Amino acid sequence: MATSNHDLVKEFPEFKDAIHELKISDSHFRKLFDRYNDIDLAISRSEQRIDLRSEEDEEHLRKERLKIKDQLYQLLLKAKA
Repeated sequence: MATSNHDLVKEFPEFKDAIHELKISDSHFRKLFDRYNDIDLAISRSEQRIDLRSEEDEEHLRKERLKIKDQLYQLLLKAKA
């Protein structure tokens, strides 16, 4: 299975500056951002077979990452408004 990196800046390059600013100024955004990165790393390590996970566990992580990504996107939209 190919590994992929879902770095938030790569996912939303148009929000690069807003991501940086919110990481500094908004503790809720920072907490979600850190959790997103932790999950992304866990998925990557599972894809590379560094950490073995069940398919169900990996799928759960993917769904959680997507949910957090949606929350982060909404916060970015609000910050740009």
